[in-house]
Amino acid sequence: MPHSLTPTPCASWQVATGLALALGVLSPQSASAEPRTYEIDPEHFSIGFLTEHVGYADTLGMFLEGQGEFVYDEQTRQLHSGTVEIATDSVFTNHDERDNHLRSDDFLDASRHATIVFEATGFEAHSDSEGTLKGELTLLGETRPVTLEVTLNKADAYPFGHGQHTLGLSARTTIARSDWGMTYGVGNGMVGDEVELILELEAIRQ
Repeated sequence: MPHSLTPTPCASWQVATGLALALGVLSPQSASAEPRTYEIDPEHFSIGFLTEHVGYADTLGMFLEGQGEFVYDEQTRQLHSGTVEIATDSVFTNHDERDNHLRSDDFLDASRHATIVFEATGFEAHSDSEGTLKGELTLLGETRPVTLEVTLNKADAYPFGHGQHTLGLSARTTIARSDWGMTYGVGNGMVGDEVELILELEAIRQ
């Protein structure tokens, strides 16, 4: 069943993710000499995660609903702002019973915390195509700093459809979910504490 995601006034996880992710790594070549707003295309926004299951194998999951935007200057590679919002009840691991458990208060507590929010706070470019994005991740009502490694895959006019200038971005980070108070299964080794977050997105310049 599709999930609706309505921005909240206090925390719009509109992330830029992934979005802001682009910021620090954009190539000056397709640049406009001023900050522009980029919106993540919801049809090309993949939000994945990996975590260990009882030591046998990693479980791969996704969040099916997310949105975000950021303000970025491609010429100066300066990020002015960026947010991403993810619907917690859109979690999907291809197993209904497990997905319902993940929505419970053992994990995401989706009934009380409808969104996970990332807000960008800064970035450092390492090259024209790679950089480090820093931000604040709000999960289960707790806010903690996170750092993502970001790759700019492409910056160009889209070859079909909307035809607008678009950034293609990949971002990765690993968090310890217990830092946000999500401790179910950690002590007995049933569920890994470390969670790899995987963001793949296309952001359209407005």
